[in-house]
Amino acid sequence: MDRESVVNPLNYPLLIFVITFLLLWAVGWIGARKSQRRHALTDEAGRSDFSTVQAATLTLLGLIIGFSFSMATGRYDLRKNYEEAEANAIGTEYVRADLLPATAAAKVKGLLRQYTDLRLQWYSANNWSDVTQINTATAEVQDQLWAAVSGPANAQPTPVTALAVAGMNDVLNSQGYTQAAWWNRIPVGAWCLMFAIALFCSWLVGYGIRRPEPRLLMILPLVVAVSFFLIADIDSPRGGVIRVRAQNLESLRAGLK
Repeated sequence: MDRESVVNPLNYPLLIFVITFLLLWAVGWIGARKSQRRHALTDEAGRSDFSTVQAATLTLLGLIIGFSFSMATGRYDLRKNYEEAEANAIGTEYVRADLLPATAAAKVKGLLRQYTDLRLQWYSANNWSDVTQINTATAEVQDQLWAAVSGPANAQPTPVTALAVAGMNDVLNSQGYTQAAWWNRIPVGAWCLMFAIALFCSWLVGYGIRRPEPRLLMILPLVVAVSFFLIADIDSPRGGVIRVRAQNLESLRAGLK
């Protein structure tokens, strides 16, 4: 089974938003009710110490959210860069195909057009089963492409045909780099740490509030839920709204008559 087809709740940013908001609001309300029953933090010294702990914990949560957002944007930029590199590799090999004999060159160019269409479908696919089918078809075309350039190169091993073989090697490698970049996500452990600290912060906010008001207790859960939603959206290559558009491959395909 393809790794992208595994059901992962992190591929659904809206679900992350809803779960985060409800859990944090519920934990904050529990903390507020518990504080009211025990009449905690009645003296100024105790409230001052509590405020220090609360501020430090909230600061830590903000730092971790910022670090995770930086990780997500870094991976997003990496996916964009590899899409550009993949388009450049295909375009270069399309030109180098003229170094092969006429029959082999025509075959390679036809396969490269087909290969580019498959790559465009892969970038725009939303259904995990479609991704698996596209990957299978891509692997078959890759085998045909390599056979199309390696055959003439073996028959007439010259520096000129070696350029065509090297270019095809870049085409195949670029697809692997792109796939690895799409698999490279924020670790689940980092998500668990963020959720744990966010829950604790929400409980501290509820516990330290003087009068438990549901609307007031919604502020922190809402802000954190929006932050988690944005991080999950950027980090999810297919499930998010912010996605890598294959504009370089689209421009390339338009030029491959």
